[in-house]
Order: sequence, then structure tokens, then C-alpha cells
Amino acid sequence: MQIAMVGLGRMGANMARRLMRGGHDCVVYDRNPEAVAQLVSEGAIGVASLQELAKKLAPPRAAWIMVPSGEITENTVMELSGYLSAGDVMIDGGNSYFKDDVRRAKVLAQRGIRYLDAGTSGGVWGLERGYCLMVGGDSAAVKNLEPVFRTLAPGGSGIPPSPGRTTGGSAELGWLYCGPSGAGHFVKMIHNGIEYGLMQAYAEGFDILRNANAESLPADQRYELNLADIAEVWRRGSVVTSWLLDLSADALARNPDLSEYSGFVQDSGEGRWTVQAALDQAVPAEVLTAALYARFRSRQEHTFADKILSAMRHGFGGHVEPHEK
Repeated sequence: MQIAMVGLGRMGANMARRLMRGGHDCVVYDRNPEAVAQLVSEGAIGVASLQELAKKLAPPRAAWIMVPSGEITENTVMELSGYLSAGDVMIDGGNSYFKDDVRRAKVLAQRGIRYLDAGTSGGVWGLERGYCLMVGGDSAAVKNLEPVFRTLAPGGSGIPPSPGRTTGGSAELGWLYCGPSGAGHFVKMIHNGIEYGLMQAYAEGFDILRNANAESLPADQRYELNLADIAEVWRRGSVVTSWLLDLSADALARNPDLSEYSGFVQDSGEGRWTVQAALDQAVPAEVLTAALYARFRSRQEHTFADKILSAMRHGFGGHVEPHEK
């Protein structure tokens, strides 16, 4: 089917590529003309403005927005909506705050435009691995766009269903309709909050291992440990195996001291929103809250654990450390 991709950054461009590989026709736009030109050379239809993008799409139109959350997303949604009509669908695949989705969906519904929020996980590896999708909004619009979600998602990926599952469904293919407006980004928000906690646990564990030879320890209890080898052996049969561990093992194998990372760890918002949701619901979330605070602390003093965090963020999302002020 035909779909537009607005925003051709680390994820948007590869999502367009995956869609085209799956047989979909993509109209693409980015403020950077070079990014558009690259996708055009690969078979996409490029445009120079959101207005032109809307004109290139056949009604009912479908446009996927993949730009940074916050003001940029807000401005893009509102501008593009001015060129769309009743029956058209707009999908925000970025990391927007779920309450903003609820508000936007109501505003666009007044003009008959259907707004979907799609939490998207997969980072820079999504082109080959696929994207885990958590979708909220109008259920009929989601049904119409199933071919797009199926193409972007990993599919079965050789992973059998959990032994206790008997229901089947799209979750086993890597995408899920979560509920009405905001539900998709709410689930993705909690996903990212959990990610903070998992990453912090790995980071602190490797920091303890690295300091196992500290002079303050008794001489017969000091160990010179090879972190790269430990990470590698944990990848095989261990209960702590995960993609985050894979990324840590790769980073340590390339540079055991992680000297290319300062340890300045940014947070992109979802961790804060997860903690706020926990507060709103009076749900204790000690680990996730501590993981968020650890990122704040990393901007004042850096530990080896912080370098591990930076390495993981770079590995899955291509995140680059900001220059310290």
C-alpha cells in the first residue's frame, strides 16, 4: 500500500527502506534534502514539503511521522493535518508523551482525521531485525494499516510463542494494538522505563566486576577479571541473556576500557514519564526511579557503569554523547 514517511533520521529512513522492501510505495520527506535524495535513489518518491507530500498521496492518505518528540512533533502534526482530509490517517511513531496523543487525537478527530500513536522499538537495527510496535488509537484505522505494521514488525523471527500462550495474534509477530489513543505510547513509555532499569543493572554489575581488584580488598579476594569474556560467556545459556548484554559484550570486546565514552548519559524523557505514571498510580517503582536518578548523576561525575550505559545506548540507538558544558 502507499504510505508517507516524514522524518528520515536514524530510524525513519530505515523504516521507509523496510516498507519498500516489503512492496509498499513510500513518499518521503525530511528537512534535509540529501536524506530525501538518498531514499529517492532507492525507489521512494521524494517531496520538498508537507503540502507536496499530501498531494502525492491517494486518499485515504496514511502518513507516518518519525521526528523527535516534543515541539518538533507537535508542529509537524499540526502543519500536516492542515493538508489532510477526513478519513486520512496520521501515525506518530516517535516517543511522544501519551497525554499529548490523547489531546492531538481529539483535535484531529474534529476534522475526521484519525490519529494513531505507535511506540516503536528497534533502533538502528530495525531495518534487518524489524521493529517492535505498540499501537494506540482508532481500531478501524489500525485494521486498515495492518499490512504496514506486519511489514515493519519482526514477524515470528524464529521465536516460538510462550509455552502458556494459546491465543495467537499479532503480538507473536512483533506488533500489538494496545487500545485507544495514547495506549501505544503509554506501553512504549513503560518499555523504556524498564529499559533504564535493565541497563542500569548491567552497568552496575560490570562496574563491580571491574573493581574486583581494588587495593582496599584483602589480597586473597582480589580478582583480575576479563569483562569481555564474562559478557561473552553470559550470552550463552545464562538467565541474564539479552540484546542489551549482546551490545555490552560487543562494546567490551572492541575496547575493554570503553575509553571512547565519557559516561555522560542522557535521558530522552520516557524514564521521567514512567516515574510520573508510577506516582500518579501510587505504584512503587524503586528500581526504575533509581535508574533515572543515576543518569542525572552521570552528568556530574562519571563511572565505568556510566560508560557501559553509553555503550549500550550507542549500540541499539546510535545515540551519541552530548558535549559536556
